[in-house]
Amino acid sequence: MSSRDIERVRQHADPLDESLYKIDDESLEFMKAQTGIQDPEELKKHFLAVQAEAYHVYPYPCIRGFHFLHMKLSRLPAYKQLLTLGKERQSPIFLDIGCCFGNDLRRAVYDGYPVEYCVASDLNPAFWELGHKLFKSTPETFPVPFIPGDVFDPAHLAPVPPSYSPPDTPPPQLSTLTSLNPLRGHVSAIHASALFHLFSEDKQLQLAQALAGLLSPEPGSMILGSHVSRPEKGFRLEVNPPYRLGDPMFCHSPDSWAELWDGQIFERGTVRVDTVLRESKRWDVMESQDIGPELKQYVLAWSVTRL
Repeated sequence: MSSRDIERVRQHADPLDESLYKIDDESLEFMKAQTGIQDPEELKKHFLAVQAEAYHVYPYPCIRGFHFLHMKLSRLPAYKQLLTLGKERQSPIFLDIGCCFGNDLRRAVYDGYPVEYCVASDLNPAFWELGHKLFKSTPETFPVPFIPGDVFDPAHLAPVPPSYSPPDTPPPQLSTLTSLNPLRGHVSAIHASALFHLFSEDKQLQLAQALAGLLSPEPGSMILGSHVSRPEKGFRLEVNPPYRLGDPMFCHSPDSWAELWDGQIFERGTVRVDTVLRESKRWDVMESQDIGPELKQYVLAWSVTRL
């Protein structure tokens, strides 16, 4: 996206609204432990300051709505499966793609995933740097390599067929990575939340192909995440947030999402796809676009596991 497009998005973005601030008890305790700030009001001030900086970088609605304070990964049905993989597999490389501040990756590490096998990637490194500010960490205290890059740039992440046999090369040293391509066939788990719904149907297919190419062929290797969905495959025309620049959001249904992975991306029968469609209330979007409570919005929680 060009600087002109980004400026156009900023001009159409809704202003920040402190009244949207909400945090559940579990997330509050996690953030207290991570930041060392125990007073809820001081913690809120800290969140607001980082939010303002992040919204200037790019005005994603999830930043405006404080969704970065609500863990997505740890609420996924396959989260325990992920943590078990981290404990039982040798060298279990875990990639958080589209990581933003890295809050979900930090939660996984907090819950026991070995930090030395974690790596993060996003388009804009400013969000990862703000993640250090949000969590009051440094690259030394939270030594997870961050690899900036565009998921549709083949020099960063090229779509290749998935591997069905172990790679011939050893896994790379994560701290030396300058792109994700050397990880092909070596990644045990990939987390991708609030990512796929940003793109068209064709781009979602391309991204799925690229992530599948990174995944280890070892049984139990997994990709998991969540994103906006619909009960039936199609465009979400009711809501059109300003960051889409006029393009409607394409949404897979649970059935079409399963068919994408089991048959199009992977050979049919070589993966298990689990999906849960949940109704979701996005009060920040409903308020900003004057949408009534009768509008149903859905989030798909999903996982793809190699058999």
